[in-house]
Amino acid sequence: SAVLLCADTGEVLFAKNGQEQWPMASTTKIMTALLTLEAAEQEDRMITVTEEMVRVGGSSMGLLPGYQLPLSGLAAGMLTVSGNDAANVAAFSIAGNLEGFADLMNQRASEIGMTNTHFVTPSGLDAEGHYSTAYDMALLGMEAMQNEAFASIAGQTEVQVKYQEPDLTFWFHNHNKLLSMYDGCTGIKTGYTKKSGRCLVTAAERNGIHLIAVTLNAPDDWNDHIAMFDYGFSKLTVYQPEYGGQSLTIPVVGGKEAEVPLTVWGTESVVIAKGKEESAVSVEMLPHFLYAPVEAGCQVGTIQYLVDGKVIAEAPVTAACGIEAEEEEPGFWEKIWGWLTGTSR
Repeated sequence: SAVLLCADTGEVLFAKNGQEQWPMASTTKIMTALLTLEAAEQEDRMITVTEEMVRVGGSSMGLLPGYQLPLSGLAAGMLTVSGNDAANVAAFSIAGNLEGFADLMNQRASEIGMTNTHFVTPSGLDAEGHYSTAYDMALLGMEAMQNEAFASIAGQTEVQVKYQEPDLTFWFHNHNKLLSMYDGCTGIKTGYTKKSGRCLVTAAERNGIHLIAVTLNAPDDWNDHIAMFDYGFSKLTVYQPEYGGQSLTIPVVGGKEAEVPLTVWGTESVVIAKGKEESAVSVEMLPHFLYAPVEAGCQVGTIQYLVDGKVIAEAPVTAACGIEAEEEEPGFWEKIWGWLTGTSR
């Protein structure tokens, strides 16, 4: 199964069996590390490792009972050397047990929109009912890479972790070879079991375009990801929407001026398919008139930029200056009353 996703737009650029359920091995730790780092944002507390926590086989960062290290250090061990021990220690530390942590994983998956995923283990070791899809894992990768701490760890070829007990510093080498193999690779996680086959979720960025690639059970995953990234970058470009219409004004009812000039503000650049720049159009979403008074700088409408009928960006339109309300001339009886009461204008 494979999916290539544009992280800037959420658009799927390529998919092969993208909704097929499959065990995802240690790419599971993307979710575990994300939850761990989100907990560390609240308090990067020191964790004391117990024998129960590290009672797990497979890949390891070498944790032993009595070791003390921060939550963020556990996430580093997961995202570099794929420590199953680090995943278990984090699960026990955050939720009290593995089952409770799996509930947190599934809750977060629901928030992300991973509708075809179910987590059972924090490490990704094979378990009944533990599965995802290439598309769901792309959504998870996109979410995780928006977390600055996660992206920082996942994008490094080596990560340093400082332990409190023993008082030592360890260096962990990242298993993600694509960080060195592909120009622009920014992360994120490898995985493998005999049941799942080779699993890989990676991210890459070039010229402001961000892509997420996922393969599940792909024997040649490094080259598959390189091919997908090359394809994605060849199809996309960064476009800066700019309003090319005439100067805008809106009539003002009851104002000292008959109309107010408008200012069209800029927008951030957007990612679109190459060759679509020339088909981009702007649509003015403005009222027919305004009532005085008009406050300078107030938003009065928007400009929408569309490609193939789809809105790709919006820009606010504001009043360039203020327009005061015109004082009304008093009527005949108002003048009489004002003369009688001494309040005439």
